[in-house]
Amino acid sequence: MSRIAIVIKQRCFPEKCGEACLKHCPVNRSGADCITLTDDHKARVDEALCNGCGICVNVCPYDAVHILKLPEELKQEPIHRYGENAFRLYSLPTPLFGTVVGVIGRNGIGKSTALKILGQVITPNLGDWRRETPAEMQELIAYFKGTEAQAFFEAMRDRKLRVSYKPQAVDSLPRQYTGSIRSLLRRVAPDERITAAAEQLGLTAVLDHDISQLSGGELQRTAIAAAALKNAELYIFDEPTSYLDIKQRVAASRFIRSLVDDGRAVLIVEHDLIVLDYLTDSVHIMYGKPAGYGIVSLPRGTRVGINTYLDGYLKEENIRFRDSRISFRSLSEGGFVPTRAPLIRWSGLQKRLGSFTLSAENGMLPTSTVVGILGENATGKTTFVKMLAGVLEQDAGTLSASVRVSYKPQYLQSDSEELVQDVLSEAFQRHSTTLIGPLQLEGLKERPLNELSGGELQRVSVALCLARDADLYLLDEPSAYLDVEQRLAISRIIRDMMVLRDTSALVVDHDLLFIDQVSDKLIVFSGEPAVSGAVSGVMEMAEGMNTFLEMLDITMRRDELSRRPRINKHDSRKDREQRESGKRYYV
Repeated sequence: MSRIAIVIKQRCFPEKCGEACLKHCPVNRSGADCITLTDDHKARVDEALCNGCGICVNVCPYDAVHILKLPEELKQEPIHRYGENAFRLYSLPTPLFGTVVGVIGRNGIGKSTALKILGQVITPNLGDWRRETPAEMQELIAYFKGTEAQAFFEAMRDRKLRVSYKPQAVDSLPRQYTGSIRSLLRRVAPDERITAAAEQLGLTAVLDHDISQLSGGELQRTAIAAAALKNAELYIFDEPTSYLDIKQRVAASRFIRSLVDDGRAVLIVEHDLIVLDYLTDSVHIMYGKPAGYGIVSLPRGTRVGINTYLDGYLKEENIRFRDSRISFRSLSEGGFVPTRAPLIRWSGLQKRLGSFTLSAENGMLPTSTVVGILGENATGKTTFVKMLAGVLEQDAGTLSASVRVSYKPQYLQSDSEELVQDVLSEAFQRHSTTLIGPLQLEGLKERPLNELSGGELQRVSVALCLARDADLYLLDEPSAYLDVEQRLAISRIIRDMMVLRDTSALVVDHDLLFIDQVSDKLIVFSGEPAVSGAVSGVMEMAEGMNTFLEMLDITMRRDELSRRPRINKHDSRKDREQRESGKRYYV
C-alpha cells in the first residue's frame, strides 16, 4: 500500500469540531463510508476507500488526521502495527557483534518499539493488529529472509542469543522492586562484579540505599548496572543518559562500551548527539512520520550517519526525510552585544540546604545575553537559579535582582486537567509564529496537561516561560525528554526570542551540544556533589568550556563538515594535541 491513514486519537474530538472530517469527505458525500466514528467516538478512515484527497487533513482543527504517502520502495507489510489507523513500524535496526550500534531519530518514530521487539518485550504482529496469537519465531525469520535480522531471530530461536534490555522509563523501577540497590543487583551478579560496576557508575556510596529513595540519576545508573551485569550476548539500552549530568554520561558511555567483545553486541537509542557520537561505532537513522510510521535505514559509520541525519537526505535510499539541513551556529560569528548596564549582580551569596552549602562570589549577568550553566548534579545549579527567581532566599550575601523574571523549573509534574490552550492562551494569541508553530503545539491545544508525555509537557513549559513578559528568563533543563531536532529547535527559539526582546536568559542543561548552541557565555559550577557547590563567574565560551572540560578530563573538537562538537577518543592524536595546547574546546 503506497498510502496510509493515521488518526491520533488523543487529538480527535468529533463533538467539538462537528465531525468536520466526516462531513467534508467527498467519498462520504458520494454515499460510501470512508470516514466513520468508532465505538469510542473517534474518527476511523477506511484506507481501501480513501482517495488521498487530503480534505479531511485540512479541515481537522486538531491535527488528528493524517493521510501519508509511503516511500515507493517500501513494498513489505509492517513488522508491527498498533491498530487501525495507528502507528506502523516497517523494519528493525541490526545488532553487530563486537560493536555498539546506535539509533537516531525523532520522538514518536518507533525507536523504543523497535528495541522492545529485539528485547522480546513486544512480540510483533507482522501488520495484523487483529490477530489473537503472537507471531511465531518462524514467521519472523521468514519475514526477514535474506537480511541480517534473519540470523538474529534464528539465533534467538535456537537459544544461542540472550538479550538484556534496559527500558526507557527508569522511574517505574521503584514500583517494580523494593529493597536496596545491592539486593537488586545480587539477583544478576556476584558481589565482586557489583562492586566494580558501582565504582565505574558512581554508585558505591548509595549501594545500600533503598530504591524508593533514589534520585532520577541514581535510578538510571542502577538500571544500567542491572542490565549490564546480566549474562547476555546482546545488551539493549533505551536512552541511558536521561537524568545524568555530563560527567555521569561520559562515565556511563565508557562503562557500556566495556561490554562489547567479539561475542557480544550493544544496541542503544540516545538523543544526546555528543554522547551518541562518542559511544557508538555505527548508527541507524529512523525516519518516517512521528506517530504515523517508522522505517530504519541501512547502518552507517557514526560520523557519516550523524552528518547524514543532519542533512536530512539518505543518498543510497534516495529518501529526503526532512525539508532542510540542520546547521550549527559558529561561535566565531559572535554573540549578542550588551546594550545596557548589567542586569543582575550578586556578591558573597551563601545558601545552606541540609548538609549542602552553596557559595557564589562576585558576579553579574549582562543584558541581551544567553548564559549557559554547566556542572555536575547536586552542586547547586537549581538552587542558584531558584535564588535568582526569588523562589529561595539566600542565607547571606547580596543579590540585586529588581527585574521581572520568568522561571521554568527542572521537574515537570502536572496532575492538572487544564487544557493546553488555556494554559498557553497568551502564547496562542501573541506568539503563534515564534513559539506555537516552532514548538509544534497546535495539535496539543485540546489536550489536558495530565495526559501529556514528558516531551510534550516540556515544550508546553518552555512556551509558557518564554511567552511571559520578563527581563530575565530562567530555564532549568529545557532539553530533557526532547529529541535531537527539538533540542536544536529550542536552542534557536531561545536565542531568537532574546534578540527580539533585547532580554537575557540563563539556561541550565546537561546536553553539551545544546549548551554549545544556545549560549553566549557560561557559568561553571564546581564542588563535591551533595556536599558543597561553588559558582564561577560568567565567562566567555572558550574559557568556560575549557574550564569545564578539564574537570571532566576530556577534549572536544568540531566536525569538519557539520561543525558540531565531538568528544575526542581518549589518548587519540587529536586528544593529545589539544591537551598539550591547552585548548580542550574550539569555538
